Amino acid sequence: MAVFEVKQGTSPVILGFPHTGTDVPADIWERLNDTGRLLADTDWHIHHLYDGLLDNPTVVRATFHRYVLDANRDPAGTSLYPGQNTTGLIPETDFDGKPIWKTGAEPTEADIAERLRTYHAPYHAALAAEVERVKAIHGVVVLYDCHSIRSHIPFLFDGKLPDFNIGTDMGKTCDPAIEQATVAIAAAATGYDSILNGRFKGGWTTRHYGRPETGVHAIQMELAQSTHLTTEASPFVYDDAKADKLRIHLKSILTRIEEIALGLKR
Repeated sequence: MAVFEVKQGTSPVILGFPHTGTDVPADIWERLNDTGRLLADTDWHIHHLYDGLLDNPTVVRATFHRYVLDANRDPAGTSLYPGQNTTGLIPETDFDGKPIWKTGAEPTEADIAERLRTYHAPYHAALAAEVERVKAIHGVVVLYDCHSIRSHIPFLFDGKLPDFNIGTDMGKTCDPAIEQATVAIAAAATGYDSILNGRFKGGWTTRHYGRPETGVHAIQMELAQSTHLTTEASPFVYDDAKADKLRIHLKSILTRIEEIALGLKR
């Protein structure tokens, strides 16, 4: 199977989707237990949610599931959130802390090394190539990394997660104007709440690529799935009415980011 999809565009904005894929090779599927086979921790329908919001962006999407290998984790295995519950390169549990592998079939260090070569490296090679291509066109590029997660996950965080979770690694990964515009639009969205650099400060993708001093900006948007799903449970159905309302604000964010990027041409 192809481990990623790329749609090349001419906008200075790249949309990254590391967690919407649901492909699991048969040999790995056989090692997952019944909990793992639910694939519950997918960023459900996010690539559909963002489709058509911006004219001609570049899109890079991983097709493999995060249980195969998490494309938004440090390949060195370093935790993004030291001291907090999280999942690693190959998760051992789901977001509720429940084991996802059959007893005795848990991933090994050899599995991690092989899957880094087979999945992580090709996805990021494709993403890096598009970053360079778009930067060559505009002199600047904004990587907007698209994510979603259930709004209530006690294993990962207390209480309800805000609807818009904006991550810039404490302002390190993008120009302040990009951060400020995103925060302002999210804060003004009636009926939604938002936070900057809260529980999710930007994953490895955002932190790795975001180098504003070189003209490469990155920002992560983690959406609560309650904003666009009928319920945050299987079968994780896309709610058109909720999504259409949300898409208005996402379009405003992306359009403004694109305008700022064009103004930052180096």
